[in-house]
Amino acid sequence: MSSVIEQLLDALDSSRERLLVALDELPDEALLAPNSIGDWSVADFLVQQTAWESELVTGLMQISQGKKPARLLAALANAEEYGRLRYEENKGRDLDRIFDDLPQVRVQVEEWLEEFSEKQLSKKGHFPWLKNRSLAELITQLTIDHELRYLPLVQLLARQWQAPADDMMISLTLKDEPDDNFTN
Repeated sequence: MSSVIEQLLDALDSSRERLLVALDELPDEALLAPNSIGDWSVADFLVQQTAWESELVTGLMQISQGKKPARLLAALANAEEYGRLRYEENKGRDLDRIFDDLPQVRVQVEEWLEEFSEKQLSKKGHFPWLKNRSLAELITQLTIDHELRYLPLVQLLARQWQAPADDMMISLTLKDEPDDNFTN
């Protein structure tokens, strides 16, 4: 049986790999297109993902120091407002910076997992302010679940972006039928 840490690391890698495969199909203009994922562009979603994971890293650091992660808990209590504020702070962020930050923050999340025991990660109620949830459940919610919630929309956008309209396609193959325009 694998450990909670191993299961989390595997799930983190799997969800991120699926996202990156979908993103790989999209040109920059598609990543920046407004209203691609609800009211957001794909780039906006990636910034949100990074912001939540960054907040999680700070929270994990505080937890490891025996402190209550007050800012993380406040963000979770009002997720919509937190998202709106992060959107305003990061509007128009450069794609290169987004794609630099996205993996860096995920690596930090993965590194912080190693700081916690199996019991600390898996026991519900171990941290009273999590209200009968385990730390592993919180980590899953803010990383894997968040990514997987938006993955189908990114995949759909990638398929739609690549699919040419049938009426716009021009066949470049020769037909076997004789052409009446040519005379012998």
